[in-house]
Amino acid sequence: MNKPSIGLHAAAYVILALGSVIMLVPFLYMLSTSLTAPGSELTLPPKLIPDPFVWNNYKQVWIEVHFLQFTLNSIFVTLLDLIGTVLSCAVVAYGLAFFQFRSRNLIFMAMLGTMMLPSQITMIPTYFIWKSVGALDTFYPLILRSFLGGAFGIFLLHQFFKTLPRELYDAAWVDGANPWTIFIRIYLPLAKPALSALAVFTFISAWNNTLEPLIYLQDKQMFTLPLGLLFLKNEVQNRMTLIMAGAVITIVPVLVVFLFAQKYFVQGIASTGLKG
Repeated sequence: MNKPSIGLHAAAYVILALGSVIMLVPFLYMLSTSLTAPGSELTLPPKLIPDPFVWNNYKQVWIEVHFLQFTLNSIFVTLLDLIGTVLSCAVVAYGLAFFQFRSRNLIFMAMLGTMMLPSQITMIPTYFIWKSVGALDTFYPLILRSFLGGAFGIFLLHQFFKTLPRELYDAAWVDGANPWTIFIRIYLPLAKPALSALAVFTFISAWNNTLEPLIYLQDKQMFTLPLGLLFLKNEVQNRMTLIMAGAVITIVPVLVVFLFAQKYFVQGIASTGLKG
């Protein structure tokens, strides 16, 4: 089979570079608008480099529109969601991968079946369940579910655990280690790539979660950043510079986490067999 020529490689890189530039334009425009003086964001021709830089937009959004409180709320919810999801999914995946018990395969298939259900199907009954226990306008509906495991995270870690040799478990068991010790001291350290991938997925999902806070939270002081961004849009109406400043504050943590965790993210996906 003939190898692709240098010209084809060059053409592919040019196309990818052009695609990257096209994808970056909206982000650059968002950043530029957030640093533009109010009223000059719609000037023609548009300027990607503001002159002068107006940092007061961020000050207004951060303090006057309570984005500091929204950020703290998002950090709190995302951190607990991250801890709950990674720990619960790891425990369940470990049990399904290494323990033999009746109906294990049936339970695993039923769990995977929940991934096929659209979230809209369970949205209304879930709302009434939380309402019946008085948990509306609290963070409980956003956090507690993560400590009960999730089908995607369990499947991701289960696939990774199945690639590890069973002999490690048997050898540790013969040496007198109990299942929890084997899990914590042997399999969790080995599962760092898969755990990192799940952590990135969970962080992005929890940080960008808009629908659930919109359903369960009513007190403005409890808003997370995505909900705060919707509130900002209604509060300042056509002041595009402030809206873009709020959008930058909301999106920067996701970009930073993904850039720094990209290596582990790709490593984890490759090791679990979830390839395109």
